[in-house]
Amino acid sequence: MTKPVPLSEDGTAPEERAIQTTAALEGDGADIAQARHLAARFLARVQAEQGLPVSRRAVDLTQLVVSELVTNARKYAPGPVLLDLRIVDGMVEVKVWDSEPVLPVARAADAGRVGQHGLEIVMAVAQGFEVRRGPVGKRITVRIALLDDPGGAVAGRNSL
Repeated sequence: MTKPVPLSEDGTAPEERAIQTTAALEGDGADIAQARHLAARFLARVQAEQGLPVSRRAVDLTQLVVSELVTNARKYAPGPVLLDLRIVDGMVEVKVWDSEPVLPVARAADAGRVGQHGLEIVMAVAQGFEVRRGPVGKRITVRIALLDDPGGAVAGRNSL
């Protein structure tokens, strides 16, 4: 007879629970720096406590993506922003919720345009990108590989 596995409050077995951290950002001038530091600390914890390898490139790209998404949320959406980081299938998944229901659209490439390249950058470095409208606002989800391709190639973007 097998012994039942105790479930957590969310109904998952301990080994099924995601490695994650979540932060509510309230809108002061330190949000972007706070979010970048949270991302770096989270990935350092993933390495130290979980023994998962994380490349320097993954840390840098995660901080870049977090910075761009939080900047856009602060710029275009009133109210707080929720940042969620978790490890899923060898990737760091970055989710940013904000109160603005309008979905962002990457603009056409224009080398002469100053600024407003954030979404283009995020889409270029991510292995997965998704935007969903919610009951209030929207959620942007980006996935970044924890490890570099051994051949040095950067994986292309896939839908989530």
